[in-house]
Order: sequence, then C-alpha cells, then structure tokens
Amino acid sequence: MLTINVAVLLAVIVVLRLRRRTEARSRLDEKLTGVLVLALGVLLAPTAFGQWLADALGEVAHGITQSSKD
Repeated sequence: MLTINVAVLLAVIVVLRLRRRTEARSRLDEKLTGVLVLALGVLLAPTAFGQWLADALGEVAHGITQSSKD
C-alpha cells in the first residue's frame, strides 16, 4: 500500500514539473524530472496497474509494428 501512495505522490510531482514552461528549465531541472519519472516507473512496474499499462503499451506497439509491415 505504501508503494501506491509514493507512486501517486511522484506522479503528482512529475505532472507539476512538466506543466512548467520549457524555456524556464535548466539542465538540472530536466535531469531531476527524468530521475523522478524513472523512479515512478520502478514503483509502478510491479503493481497490477503497472502490469496492465505495460500490456496495453505492448499491444499498441505490436499494432503499430504490424501496420507498418503491411
């Protein structure tokens, strides 16, 4: 249960950081946002929602790959 709460907190932080204007970001801000997104991915991956999201994205990628071959 704690993992979900930390994941929600990280998701809110990421959304707030990404809403800022691009011109106002420094390289350090961009690196920090990247680290936060990576940490969010690591926290979500073992959850049921993370598995569902990975499966859904896999299906989308498979559909795109199949449509490009035709």
